[in-house]
Amino acid sequence: MSESEKLLQKLFEAVVAGNVPEARKIVVRTLAVGLPANLATQKLTEAMLKVDKLYEQKEYFLVDVAAAASAMREAFKILEPHLEAEPAKVRGKVVIGALKGNVQGLGKDIVAATLKSAGFDVTDLGVNVEPEKFVDAAVQEKAQVIAVSVTIDETVPFLKDIINNLQRRGLFDNIKTVIGGRAVSEQTCEEYGIDAYAKDAWDCVKKVRNLLSQKME
Repeated sequence: MSESEKLLQKLFEAVVAGNVPEARKIVVRTLAVGLPANLATQKLTEAMLKVDKLYEQKEYFLVDVAAAASAMREAFKILEPHLEAEPAKVRGKVVIGALKGNVQGLGKDIVAATLKSAGFDVTDLGVNVEPEKFVDAAVQEKAQVIAVSVTIDETVPFLKDIINNLQRRGLFDNIKTVIGGRAVSEQTCEEYGIDAYAKDAWDCVKKVRNLLSQKME
């Protein structure tokens, strides 16, 4: 394992452990030695996916997830100004948020960071976002895609409010929608008229690129 790989592995371990000071220190060091910020961001995402899996396996509790998320966010704050957009045929603007009733933003944070590292202009609305706020923000930011995180089953029907709002305002064909989270699936897209479902952060990047390509055809 090279020194660069060791450094990235240490970053991964610091985030999984929820060690904020260590994560910040390692990120600063990665930039100092000339490692691309995109590589470090990818490692942050991998770490949070690991944390999410540990939580699903009941090896981690909410306090562990919160600590890891803090380490990831603090490290990303340092990396973000240094991110370089990947060469891609399609880039665009994305509005992202956790739907009304969803107050846990871990998955959304991972997806937002990954989209940014892939070269998209991302507006993060945070958690517990009212359906109309997604559309208002997309209009204000001139975004082509709305990305919605849904982890609580009871909140899934609020997706219909987003679609209805887009239709009422004549924006349904111009602004695409993508969903992700434990409470939704491909079937949810068919039921509510959503354009795409993403199973994880990297899949979301792929789906957003596909949606933007369709718009340009």
